[in-house]
Amino acid sequence: MQTWVIKAYKSNWLLPLIGFMALFIPTYWDLSQDLWLTEEQTHGPMVLLISIWLLRKCLIESNITFTEHSDVINTENNANILGSFFLGLGLAFYIVGRSQEMLVLEVSSEIPIIAGTLWLLLGKKIINIVWFPLFFLLFMVPLPGIIIDSFTAPLKQWISYCVEHILYPVGFPIARQGVVLMIGQYQLLVADACSGLNSMFSLGAIGVLYMYLMARKSKIFNVIMIVSIIPIAILSNILRIISLVLITYYFGDEVGQGFLHGFASIVLFSAALGCFFLLDFILGLIIVEKVK
Repeated sequence: MQTWVIKAYKSNWLLPLIGFMALFIPTYWDLSQDLWLTEEQTHGPMVLLISIWLLRKCLIESNITFTEHSDVINTENNANILGSFFLGLGLAFYIVGRSQEMLVLEVSSEIPIIAGTLWLLLGKKIINIVWFPLFFLLFMVPLPGIIIDSFTAPLKQWISYCVEHILYPVGFPIARQGVVLMIGQYQLLVADACSGLNSMFSLGAIGVLYMYLMARKSKIFNVIMIVSIIPIAILSNILRIISLVLITYYFGDEVGQGFLHGFASIVLFSAALGCFFLLDFILGLIIVEKVK
């Protein structure tokens, strides 16, 4: 990888940093008071912190140093044009998103703003180095409600169907009406949070980060691991619903909706991570053996 020695006075970086903080500290504050408190976006702060760490790591590993007596050397003719385009696009997204309360645009605007600023200061080759931290920021962008609803509804129906057809053949008195499961004297609604979509986002973020850090060379290996995130998340969620149904059936609705409700989510998400890492280990053995 080509080494850049950056010679820039601190003021070259201080002004963009102040500008970025002025734009996004209010955004992050608003998110911390609302969206990041919800089950759907609890991973948001962690994604932000990891992205910052990865960005710093990429710059350090590229031997880009920001010294007190340095100045940016940028000899690319089109760097100012393309960098300005991405910076302007990001600022436009931010203005529209902030003024119209469109979180999708407001939060996602940080990606082209960071990319455009780095492009202007360091040239386009820096994007090849920091592409993953910028990509990883996508996991903290809240999806529009219409997209979430289009996935949530069919997922809830399918998971409810699976739970019914798993428990009924083994003798449990369970029936289903839409997304309402009836077992014994209890009725349980499979809510939006039980669709498994949240698990997919969280597991997807962890899985993508893990694969990036592992830096596997095999494309087949990486594709299998990334694709496996969806079935692992869905399967773990089905097991979660089954466990909650059985807890309610044997111990009552108060127990099923109490502490064990949240605890079951933590345990089964941990199990999903374990399955992901186990698959990584098994595939590693198989692919290595084939290569040998």
